[in-house]
Amino acid sequence: MINPVIETILSRSAAKYYDPAATLNDDQIRELVRIGTSAPTSFHLQNWRFIAVRTPEAKARLLPIAWNQPAISDAAVTFIIVGQLADSSTIPQRLAPVVEAGIMPAHLVPDWELPARGLYFEQPQRQRDEAVRSATFGAAAIIYAARSLGLGSTPMIGFDDVAVHREFGLAEDEVPVMLLTVGLERAGNWPQKPRLPVADVLDFA
Repeated sequence: MINPVIETILSRSAAKYYDPAATLNDDQIRELVRIGTSAPTSFHLQNWRFIAVRTPEAKARLLPIAWNQPAISDAAVTFIIVGQLADSSTIPQRLAPVVEAGIMPAHLVPDWELPARGLYFEQPQRQRDEAVRSATFGAAAIIYAARSLGLGSTPMIGFDDVAVHREFGLAEDEVPVMLLTVGLERAGNWPQKPRLPVADVLDFA
């Protein structure tokens, strides 16, 4: 079961060292995010946002609130992966293009909105859980897209979430889920580390 997609997944590793002279242009960054937004979200909420920290000035703002990790300065871009609290009231707007494209009949929209309301309304933990899930799916898609393009990446949780929220103007309903550095790797990065055996993590039912 080997094909280029699987090879990309199996060869990915977290990059610690980046070429600080290598850059990505805005169109390349937009394309990575476009691919990221193809990831699944509950009820098609698309409850995420991506902040591309790429200028020296923005990197300087992020660096001290991200534990002064060198990758923030050296990578071409660091995405602040933002999850938005699940809000069922956005579903008609999110599904409008789906209806317009002829994928879903309009009469099914309430059949999606009503159960989503029951799931998330006045359920702050579920709302936050969904924000983290959606943002993580989006980040994963960017990680593998970057690898397929010959770029390294590293998801990072070492940052002051309150400071990031304040410094980069996140809304009240937004959660900074992780940072994701992306750029051209330089020598010194490890290959993918061995994982637990499948027998240790898989049960059949």
